[in-house]
Amino acid sequence: MYANPIAYVFSCIFVLIAHSAMLCNIWFNGKFDEPRDIAVLGAAVIILDIAYFVVILAFKQISYVLDFLLILVLGMSIIFQSCFGKVGFDVKHYITCIVCLAACKAGYILCRDHKLLQDKKPYIYGAIGVMVLITLVFTSAENMWIEIGSFTLQPSEFIKPLFVLACATSIADQQKKHKILIFNVVYENIALFCIMAVICLVQVKSHDYGSLPTFLSIYAVGFLLRICYPKAKFSKKKLFAVIAVLVVFVLIGLKYAPDYVQHRLHVDIWSDKTGDGYQQSQALIGIANGGWFGVGPGKGFLCHVFAFDNDIVFATISEEWGLMFALMMVLTIIIITAIPLVNPARSYFHGTMSACVCAAFIVQMALNIFGSCNLIPFTGVTIPFISTGGSSLMVSGLMIGMLMAGQSPVFKEHKQKKQEDSEPAWRWKE
Repeated sequence: MYANPIAYVFSCIFVLIAHSAMLCNIWFNGKFDEPRDIAVLGAAVIILDIAYFVVILAFKQISYVLDFLLILVLGMSIIFQSCFGKVGFDVKHYITCIVCLAACKAGYILCRDHKLLQDKKPYIYGAIGVMVLITLVFTSAENMWIEIGSFTLQPSEFIKPLFVLACATSIADQQKKHKILIFNVVYENIALFCIMAVICLVQVKSHDYGSLPTFLSIYAVGFLLRICYPKAKFSKKKLFAVIAVLVVFVLIGLKYAPDYVQHRLHVDIWSDKTGDGYQQSQALIGIANGGWFGVGPGKGFLCHVFAFDNDIVFATISEEWGLMFALMMVLTIIIITAIPLVNPARSYFHGTMSACVCAAFIVQMALNIFGSCNLIPFTGVTIPFISTGGSSLMVSGLMIGMLMAGQSPVFKEHKQKKQEDSEPAWRWKE
């Protein structure tokens, strides 16, 4: 354990107090049948907190801030999801949160050594190809999930961390330019552009337009950091040319988007409250109904609206717990993404990886919240760590592990052989 022991203890106490305060709010203001419902929920959350506090001691890290923020927001998520409609322990979401924590530590272990990942770059590209094929073969526009018992997996979600790694591992090759006609190009940049194009085509085929901005944000941040790479020379003309190409693609996409997408871009939710504007109009009514402090856990009406626990989860939390509590939840996730700014990554590789992860989290959260509030077209994407969904939580945990790896990387030095003297050590030298 590298972190300050005193800070560790106080962080544990802070998380326990925060979750206990939420449970007290349920006791005084919530809707429940028996006190046992709150007792079971509280015991499950506190046990998970304490278990994770013990587990993280086995991992040597420079800082445990991300660990405490993660268990804080996951505990909030479990309590939220267990209170929608009526207080009752949500076992399924609890299990997926445990999987999220395990995925976090897996991501931390796998991404600490950037040289190892650099050597495994072909496997990363291959894994992206496999996920794309699985998405094309086993999913469709009507059903983007693969059902495994009572759990569902969305293959396209797993492309996100792989694409982040692809962007990060391309940094070291930016000075390897090759002459093609009159242009000096980097093969890695062409490969990443092709991967991005394939991902966009797959998302369009699956009618999953809401995830496109997340992938584009990862690519854009990775591209900007490749430009800023100290050893890579990138002219301003090329930068403006790339921006122009992207603008053209966006305009073409808006022009030839399917009819239902065009309708969603221009829909008036208040004149179509029973159609395409139903979820957004109900979400806004729920936020207004909850006010700053909410109507009470389990007492809202949004639990009867489709996708209340993922697509419009921000509005559901705002109604039952209040807008103030919902904004505190959002602030916690923003702080998670701001940690790499406070404690910078130890290498350019880890810095790129962290920046891409933060961009994905911020864009995805903004799409959900602004879409629910009718500030942008409704996309139906999830809020990381808060919305239900096994794939979303697992991938979010894996990507938080990447952020942790950026804070505590491994730098393995090559062992140098000792140069033995050709003369005996005992011989006298002038």
